[in-house]
Amino acid sequence: MNKGVPLVIRSRTAWLIAGVMVAGLAGTAVARADEMPTRKPGLWEIRMLDAATKAAGMTMQQCTDAATDKDLTSNLSPMAKQTCSKNDVKKTAAGYMTDAVCTVNGMSMTSHSDVTGDFNSAYTVQVTSKVSGTSAGGPRETTMTVEAKWLGPCKPDQKPGDIVMPGGFKINITDMQKLKGLLPK
Repeated sequence: MNKGVPLVIRSRTAWLIAGVMVAGLAGTAVARADEMPTRKPGLWEIRMLDAATKAAGMTMQQCTDAATDKDLTSNLSPMAKQTCSKNDVKKTAAGYMTDAVCTVNGMSMTSHSDVTGDFNSAYTVQVTSKVSGTSAGGPRETTMTVEAKWLGPCKPDQKPGDIVMPGGFKINITDMQKLKGLLPK
């Protein structure tokens, strides 16, 4: 998908919300000097993998179109400005690179992402992050891979912005304002 606004996750609900946000941001760009292209309209499968264990952390599907990608950007941009002191996006020879420093609920996360792919059939986001200020003690470093592939047109019962999470939990990206209230303060 797209570059990610890093979020610190404390509960399953917050993890799902963060997954939605990472998934969406991988396909869109918060307005910056360089912006990633919008994804091809249709149904995208997004898999998040823990690089250390190679285990799938979450797989979701998102129905998108140009308007919902732009809506995701406009809804998350103010949140990124509130929580992130740095959120840079740069075009590279291979794709895009992002660097972010964000603070949520007293925890700080510094992340670096490399995004490659064509946004028409597939893209990959390699994310390395370091979290500090957690109740578990010292800083924790993680590496995650987000793999997205275009599956085809959205299903007949889906509308642009619909995201189907593991277990069938479904939310529409237009409800993002409601999701922001569930994140830790």
